[in-house]
Amino acid sequence: MTQLTPTTAPPPVAETPDTIDLAVAVEPRRRRGLRGWVRGGGPHTVVFLIPLLVSFVLFSWRPIVDAAVMAFQHTNLIAPPEWVGFDNFATVLSDPLLGTAVINTLWFAVLALLLGYPVPLVVAVLMSEVRRGRGLYSALAYLPVIVPPVVGALLWKFFYDASPNGVFNTIIGWFGLGPLPWLQDPATAMPSIVLFATWSAAGSTVIIYLAALIGVAPELYDAAEVDGAGVWRKVWHVTVPQLRGVLLVTFILQIIGTAQVFLEPFLLTAGGPANSTMTVLMLIYKYAFQNSLGGDYGAATALSLMLALVLAIFSAIYFRLTKSWSTS
Repeated sequence: MTQLTPTTAPPPVAETPDTIDLAVAVEPRRRRGLRGWVRGGGPHTVVFLIPLLVSFVLFSWRPIVDAAVMAFQHTNLIAPPEWVGFDNFATVLSDPLLGTAVINTLWFAVLALLLGYPVPLVVAVLMSEVRRGRGLYSALAYLPVIVPPVVGALLWKFFYDASPNGVFNTIIGWFGLGPLPWLQDPATAMPSIVLFATWSAAGSTVIIYLAALIGVAPELYDAAEVDGAGVWRKVWHVTVPQLRGVLLVTFILQIIGTAQVFLEPFLLTAGGPANSTMTVLMLIYKYAFQNSLGGDYGAATALSLMLALVLAIFSAIYFRLTKSWSTS
């Protein structure tokens, strides 16, 4: 017969402070319900959140939904709307002005990127090198932004006087050039608009770059200077890599802004001469307000949705392609 040996129970595990704190933290979480949510200030959060949500729904999402519905209707906001399906999209796509507007918008975007994208960065870098009067220069750079667009457009329209006595023609005449027709010639109308748009909008981007330059470690510039780097080499090897996240954001914002250009050509040329400055948003305006009585709001909203869809797809692809580079 085998003899059974008595077994001893394992010694109890001593509770450490960590296990006690974990048990204390988990138990109230399990018991917490509606009463705990109320005591934690949940109703106050909802009360303060409701006006924001209501305002957002009424003034943001509802107009978007109404526009999406209107794109499938024929309406001038006077007669009862008529459901027409995709006829508005077919009307827009068959309009010969659509191709002209798209090409003009792309041409504006290219010119604006070549001129309006690097200029604010160069100005910001030069201003960051200034030791005295930086606040004054920042105010002067931002001054065009606070000028009302209509005032700025009228001012530049006066500068663009095509006569030999015009302001810009007088200036280039000092160098034996001109006079140029500026806004009166299809070849020079769009570049003239880009110059005005760059002047009026570059100030805000300059301020953004100046704020970003503050975060760049001065030791990097000191090391580059020790290695014999000049201003432009420091910009290329230090400033641009350090600001690449900001540069990517401003790039996509400028693409979206140039695709929606309306104010500058509307105020300066009204789409002329010979539709050389007719952009996509100006075509939308033409559908809505320059057609028959009340306008064709169905075609206008259809083109608006098409533009929004193109910009959304482009933005998604852009952020997908630049995600790894912007975070590395």
